[in-house]
Amino acid sequence: MKILVTGANGFVGKNLCVSLPEHKILKFDVDTKLLLLDEYCHEAEFVFHLAGVNRPKDPSEFASGNVGFTTILLDSLKKSNNKCPIVLSSSAQAALNNPYGISKRSGEELIRAYGNETGANVTIYRFPNIFGKWCRPNYNSAVATFCHNIARNLPITIYDQTTELTLVYIDDLIEEFKRVLAGNLAEDEIVTHRAELGYIVQLIKGFRNNRNELTVPELSDPFIKKLHATYLSYLPVSEFSYPLKMNLDNRGSFTEILRTNHHGQFSVNITKPGVVKGNHWHNTKSEKFLVVGGEGLIRLRRMDSMDSKIIEHRVCGEKMEVVDIPPGYTHNIKNIGENDLITFMWCNEPFNPEKPDTVYLEV
Repeated sequence: MKILVTGANGFVGKNLCVSLPEHKILKFDVDTKLLLLDEYCHEAEFVFHLAGVNRPKDPSEFASGNVGFTTILLDSLKKSNNKCPIVLSSSAQAALNNPYGISKRSGEELIRAYGNETGANVTIYRFPNIFGKWCRPNYNSAVATFCHNIARNLPITIYDQTTELTLVYIDDLIEEFKRVLAGNLAEDEIVTHRAELGYIVQLIKGFRNNRNELTVPELSDPFIKKLHATYLSYLPVSEFSYPLKMNLDNRGSFTEILRTNHHGQFSVNITKPGVVKGNHWHNTKSEKFLVVGGEGLIRLRRMDSMDSKIIEHRVCGEKMEVVDIPPGYTHNIKNIGENDLITFMWCNEPFNPEKPDTVYLEV
């Protein structure tokens, strides 16, 4: 399908274009030669009209960008007698009587009139604040600005922390566009989230501190998950990686990767050849061991009887196999190979030195 996308280099346009690899995208933006518009309007089988002006130097540009270009676009479609479907990305501010709102409302009226005149299928969306990857910071998106600045320890300004925003996540918006493209109009409204500015900033600052605390936010909350993904997309390239503390001794090392309140602790354990680690049991803690490098022997014995049979699991990095360590079983792991034994470990709770729940006992 040949799809004309106006405003193709904008925030929504970029996300839409990369989500439609199976189609031929006719990209049109402010720096595209106007002569190409007639060619694109002749070819197009569907139009996403995303182009618009929302932060001009001169308020008069609202009319030229949001009304004038829409007129040019519709006239070009008429010249080709092209009655393909059109989706217009408008704004919730179209309900207001400020210069921006008036220009967006006028653009909507032009699209509706065009649909009535030609019979073309037109769909108009009035989006509230949109957030997600690739949105321009310090422009017209508070979320983009907060993510960009907080990720760089730059100051932010909030005049009223109780101001509530209605937000749409970019991927939810794109999925809605794809449904319309497929001819499947959604019965329900697009997913929105409501949050106060102060809460949004609190969450984003928490994301920044996650690395120091080796934690992750509560990603079961859809809004937090989407905001966290957005924040990560604004990290400076130089800060994509960060060091971890390796607890070293003559036996090898133990390095914690992540700790969570609800999903336990994730770590990497390196054991030198011939070394045995462990020889302890837990009352409530449970663990999972996954050897990803080297050769090892995991031994377990139910601790309430010295006569209990010892269970052995030979493990190696060439065969991915998870070994469960249940509560009440004393256990150890020995490196029986010639190279370092590398084990990925999960525990159902982060280590608490005040309540370690770890009792020494030889297997």
